[in-house]
Amino acid sequence: MREFVRAALVLSLWMFAAEVAPRAVAQELQQPESYLRLHYIKSEHMIPMRDGVKLFTSVFVPRDTTKTYPVMMKRTPYNVGPYGEDKYPARVGPSEHFVKAGYIFVNQDVRGRFASEGEFTQVTPHIPNKSKPTDVDESSDTFDTIEWLLKNIPQHNGRVGMAGISYPGFYAAAGMIDAHPALKAVSPQAPVGDWYFDDFLHHGSFFLAHAFRWLTGNDRDRPKPTTEPAKPYVYPTPDGYKMFLEAGSVENIDKLYLKGTIPFWKDMMLHPNRDEFWQKRALIPHLKNVAPAVMTVTGWYDAEDLYGSFKTYQSIESQNPKVTNVLVVGPWHHGGWASVDGDKLGNVTFGSKTSAFYREHIELPFFEKYLKDKDLPAPAEATVFETGSNAWRTFDHWPPKKTEAKQLFVRDGGSLQFAPPDNATTDATSFDEFVSDPNKPVPYCEIITPKMTIEYMVDDQRFASRRPDVLTYQTDVFTEDTVVAGPIQADLWVSTTGTDADWVVKLIDVRPDAPEGTPLAGYQMLIRSEIIRGRFRNDYAKPEPFKPGEPARVRLELLDVLHRFQKGHRLMVQIQSTWFPLVDRNPQTFVDNIYFAKPEDFKKATHRVFRSAAHPTSLKLGILPSPKSVTSN
Repeated sequence: MREFVRAALVLSLWMFAAEVAPRAVAQELQQPESYLRLHYIKSEHMIPMRDGVKLFTSVFVPRDTTKTYPVMMKRTPYNVGPYGEDKYPARVGPSEHFVKAGYIFVNQDVRGRFASEGEFTQVTPHIPNKSKPTDVDESSDTFDTIEWLLKNIPQHNGRVGMAGISYPGFYAAAGMIDAHPALKAVSPQAPVGDWYFDDFLHHGSFFLAHAFRWLTGNDRDRPKPTTEPAKPYVYPTPDGYKMFLEAGSVENIDKLYLKGTIPFWKDMMLHPNRDEFWQKRALIPHLKNVAPAVMTVTGWYDAEDLYGSFKTYQSIESQNPKVTNVLVVGPWHHGGWASVDGDKLGNVTFGSKTSAFYREHIELPFFEKYLKDKDLPAPAEATVFETGSNAWRTFDHWPPKKTEAKQLFVRDGGSLQFAPPDNATTDATSFDEFVSDPNKPVPYCEIITPKMTIEYMVDDQRFASRRPDVLTYQTDVFTEDTVVAGPIQADLWVSTTGTDADWVVKLIDVRPDAPEGTPLAGYQMLIRSEIIRGRFRNDYAKPEPFKPGEPARVRLELLDVLHRFQKGHRLMVQIQSTWFPLVDRNPQTFVDNIYFAKPEDFKKATHRVFRSAAHPTSLKLGILPSPKSVTSN
């Protein structure tokens, strides 16, 4: 406990200096390319893997030969340009601080991408037992790369670190499985963990707008190695709601706009269920024998890989009990901790430059400690930003051990109460209902866009709560601050007059109404949201229809939060069935493959959400005692 109290004290001191130090470093690195040229020598290599395939790799070694340096490696599908030993990038390493601290930087195109040889496979399946040289995956490619670097690159100290965000986060996580002995510290940041729950699929529902944008830019066929990136897709209209609705099914979207040129889109269309295609791409079960120190990083408002982040941390924790495994969560969008100041997102502000603080006082010290033996305090088990109060907190366990399990029940009159419904006041007619029309779906945000916005996870939800096809429930006004911590579980009892339906659940912080001119008065801030394709309520591999009019139980995990509902605020839950075009439309008629649904399959249906003693719909969450200051719990 003493170590964690010390960590909390250090954290407080870091926060005091966080506004000053980043500016000083930024002034020194106003011309990063010139700084790199002056202080680093760039070389390019084709590194052979065990099966003979060679991977293009850029290496930056400090010109100061009086010292040795650890290796900091990133493996990416997004290219390591600019290509050419005389061409230097504007940035290397996880942040600007690493260049000044002194590291050997290694950037590598993964196999089958850009200048590397071989065939590319999306989220490469891991091979646990490799019996022949052709048994290769991202773990073996990382191992072989490190082995080559140690033998061929001068001035290293024998230690290697890895870091990467999003897809490079997946490669960092995959690369630390059965880790090379020299791999001492790894930071998978917003890592893809399981593509049936990350990015394009959420509990079987298809994140249409995100998949369309990302795949058009990153899944074109590459007949031979190249240094040229694909040209960005030009949308025919900025109105994504109109564009995707008029196209109809996912099959028609492919025919009209993609024209069969995106291989993985076609693969997904053939695998709507969690079959072997998806199961073998799940990295999370294989996170064993990992590096000695791991720091998983994510943002509360990561619209892409929040699932992969929390599940990666949890998997390492359970399968590697002796490994240093820590978690960092800030108030960031996907990758925001590396790209912006982190003081705001959309209409919501966070009180300080949280990303700049993280880069200097959390990320850099982690690698300095484990790659250079710097005398720094061990990182806390969990360093997380409490939204709602805008404060960093540290914990010796995540979720916090002191969390008290609570259950909020939807009740009559749109209320949300901790007391469950009882037989004396409810019966089989205790429900709320709405008509869901897949031809007039609920938009996921107010603005006109064909893409998934990074701000939607903190957007004002008043536009949705005023629709007749969105059910809204809220607590009474809180009389004291209430902190919700850890994962949230929705437990729905529902029915439909159709045979299929999606279910969206949103957790919202409702600010009090106030006089005109008060910032964000009445704002309904989205805190956490998730969706499940109802056919997968019992088994993701075996879809089953709803029986019209019959109550069915649907459980849905909303992932973790750490949010303070301040005194005077309310907690709101919204339940709906469409969320367009973020998510494709469920026809509400059970068909074998939704992606190939016909126009006549898309039908209106009346959905009910039950709130009786026999069928209580509820939200399970954890309530954390509200400390007066930052402490270790």
